[in-house]
Amino acid sequence: MSQATTVSLATRGSDLARRQATTVKSALSSRRREVTLTEVDTTGDQIRDELIHRLGKTGAFVRALDQKVLDGDLDAAVHSLKDMPTEMPDEMVVAAVPERAPSGDVLVTPDGSELDELPEGAVVGTSSLRRQAQLREARSDLETVALRGNVDTRVEKLLAPSLQREHQRRLEAVGKLDEMVGDAAVDEADVADAAAETDADDSDDGDAPDSADYDRSPEEWFDDLSDLERDAMGRKVDTEMDAIVLAEAGLRRSDLLETVPTHRLPRTEFVPAPGQGAIAVTATNEEVIEQLQETVDHPRTRVETTVERTVLAEVGGGCIAPIGVSAVLQGEYVHTRAQVLAHDGDDIIEATRDLPVTDHADAAAEFAADLRERGAAEVIDAARAAAEEAGDD
Repeated sequence: MSQATTVSLATRGSDLARRQATTVKSALSSRRREVTLTEVDTTGDQIRDELIHRLGKTGAFVRALDQKVLDGDLDAAVHSLKDMPTEMPDEMVVAAVPERAPSGDVLVTPDGSELDELPEGAVVGTSSLRRQAQLREARSDLETVALRGNVDTRVEKLLAPSLQREHQRRLEAVGKLDEMVGDAAVDEADVADAAAETDADDSDDGDAPDSADYDRSPEEWFDDLSDLERDAMGRKVDTEMDAIVLAEAGLRRSDLLETVPTHRLPRTEFVPAPGQGAIAVTATNEEVIEQLQETVDHPRTRVETTVERTVLAEVGGGCIAPIGVSAVLQGEYVHTRAQVLAHDGDDIIEATRDLPVTDHADAAAEFAADLRERGAAEVIDAARAAAEEAGDD
């Protein structure tokens, strides 16, 4: 069979999506094959003020890319696997699933606090129904708030208030409260708000900040900030958060994992979304499919994500109900853990099972059927009814 000399890949335009597509491009490129990337705008990118589960049942970040492939405009599309619907056009194939990054979730806080160290009533940001329900199950006192945007945007929203307050304290200490440093400038209302909060904080202990309290000037402090922190300094935030929950893979691929304090959430309680941490490459052309399978596909990841997506498809629920499925290949078995939760976290159906690798897809379907019989179907039906009542369906 001849090898195509040029392969064109569709990708979303976000920094994370382009990084993921670039890893596929690098794996596929050779001296005899040129690989190009083309950005495609998706429904999920266009509607920035909606939570993911409100963007349609599935495929908000997927369909536009795949349509370019179906129309013959591009050869293949690169997706985050967890964004992909379990139902696809007959002619479309998941041609490759590269080796997966860590699939779990992490808690990100400004000060490095762990989940059990957050104060009562702490505000935690997340865009995921699953994470919201798992947080309520673990800490019913927490308040969860909507969080959208690229990975760096979400982290900036978390860091902005504490950095801005610290900046104001340092300015006040040297008598420069009305002066902003370079790109850290904020509007007068923000300065007034920050000053008021600083005064309130200082009144608790009776001492105003003094320049002797700091070993660096405000300018030196600002210069030592990372690019991410500097960007956060200028960001307006409507709701201050104590923490956010993100996929570890997204932070890692965005080169932010070492930039902010994180703690891995236990996978037994925070079972990841099916396919989380994995990339999928879809195609229709047989020659392109074969090239992708030979050069990009990772057999272990393929088995694990096949189990996860099979369970998701058979249990049902899609973006309607909070569902977590995690599969890990261990020798001759695929250790699989699944959770189906009510939105409020009060009702949870969960189980683990070791599935034979030789028959992993059929075994995953049987595992899903057992989950439905044990009550998952009722939890999903209740979630669907609630969504319809709220006008989400």
